[in-house]
Amino acid sequence: MSSKSLSDISYSVLDLATVVEGHSIADTYHNSLENARQAEQLGYKRYWFAEHHNMMNVASSATSVLIGYIAGNTNKIRVGSGGIMLPNHAPLIVAEQFGTLATLYPERIDLGLGRAPGTDHTTAMAIRGENMNASFHFPQDVESLQKYFSSNNANGKVRSIPGEGLDIPIWILGSSTDSAKLAAAKGLPYAFASHFAPAYFREAIELYRKDFKSSAQLQKPYVMACVNVVAADTDEEAEYLATSVKQFFMGVITGKRQLLPPPVESMKEIWNIYEEEAVMQMLAYSFIGGKEKVKAMMTDFVRETGIDEIMATSHIFDHKAKLNSYRLFAEALK
Repeated sequence: MSSKSLSDISYSVLDLATVVEGHSIADTYHNSLENARQAEQLGYKRYWFAEHHNMMNVASSATSVLIGYIAGNTNKIRVGSGGIMLPNHAPLIVAEQFGTLATLYPERIDLGLGRAPGTDHTTAMAIRGENMNASFHFPQDVESLQKYFSSNNANGKVRSIPGEGLDIPIWILGSSTDSAKLAAAKGLPYAFASHFAPAYFREAIELYRKDFKSSAQLQKPYVMACVNVVAADTDEEAEYLATSVKQFFMGVITGKRQLLPPPVESMKEIWNIYEEEAVMQMLAYSFIGGKEKVKAMMTDFVRETGIDEIMATSHIFDHKAKLNSYRLFAEALK
């Protein structure tokens, strides 16, 4: 058990640029900006986008472009990737893109890195071509990125211009103990994808803390947990709104993806008992309820895990309800 309280932790946003039924991708991006501007006013620390491909309901494929859009239209909130799937890209290209972002928006850009493809096998082949084994080189690719950002690379044969000499925090993202070992060995902050892969969360963060070696970037372990949040004015309304995220994860499990659907009064007609169990396992770290209920659940979660930062992702159909959810969540944490 940790002695930490809600006032000890930072809070942030993960945006998948979810495309909502009846709305366009352009609507999604405009709504993301409105959400980011509100988040900045409410004291959220960062606003991250996740890289995904070939998903009709997720429009964050060009992650670095969206980061620039949000950073360019806000003032102080940190903006970054949660994450860039590094095996999909040459490290030099990532260094140049994030070097450009960090030059335009100094001390506001984060680079979270993951090793998964962020898509299905066929699409991964379309992205990676002959480089399908790139995930095995993830640790070396992280080192390459660190080298490109280092001012010590000024005499290197290959240099990242811009990027070289810039302070761009690198995070390791993960959903398993492998990522925890890498983050610990490199002395980097660790963000866990407990919003969809909760199984190894406790084990991974314990391993990370135990094996952590301090680095130039980080002196002691720093854990961020990403969770699902649906907050509303009442517990009942929150449960109703949360049927959209349950349907969203139904699509993940069944492979029948759809645009984010409106909430329903009951899920009974939508899923069977096995699908319900699978969805609820994925949603194990979900905070659904009115402000007081969410506050109580978060208090227990922080005390049990000792996390340093919480990152909320909210698949909510109605944009105003989504903004309200993020507002209530910030109030609960304050």
